[in-house]
Amino acid sequence: MARNQMRHQDDRDSEFVDKLVHINRVAKVVKGGRRFGFAALVVVGDQKGRVGFGKGKAREVPEAIRKATETAKRALVRVPLREGRTLHHDVTGRHGAGRVILRAAPAGTGIIAGGPMRAVFETLGVQDVVAKSLGSSNPYNMVRATIEALKQEDSPRGVAARRGKKVSDIVSRRRDSAGDAAVPTEA
Repeated sequence: MARNQMRHQDDRDSEFVDKLVHINRVAKVVKGGRRFGFAALVVVGDQKGRVGFGKGKAREVPEAIRKATETAKRALVRVPLREGRTLHHDVTGRHGAGRVILRAAPAGTGIIAGGPMRAVFETLGVQDVVAKSLGSSNPYNMVRATIEALKQEDSPRGVAARRGKKVSDIVSRRRDSAGDAAVPTEA
């Protein structure tokens, strides 16, 4: 590989943040004792709306993490964010027995989410979100369910384009429906 290509590769890699979510150690019993292997679950994101996860297996921990990171970079998903800090709307996702509920939150809320989901949100670049995990606490299923939920996330621009309307029509409806719920009606 030429020096210029390597520099370009390093620049592309440096824009991503990776978080190790889980390491699993397995032992294979052989004649001379035990052989250990490691499986790593890594979440990678650019903190600007792209996120992905990957698994890697190897005899050594660093090699498993490297493989998982490479897999995660190949499987990135783009998620539209409101004001670059939270979700546009509430959404649920599931994978296997794992279910997650993700809710948009006002500024200053922070990331209220458990372990594996927190890693996904931090690498995605979300600053305000409330999330709840139901069912399985298996980190693999939680990460997959969170990514599935984020894939369902849609921006007002995308909805307007799909329905052939203006973005202002879509956003004004959201404000109207929120305003109606907040104002009690007298009978």
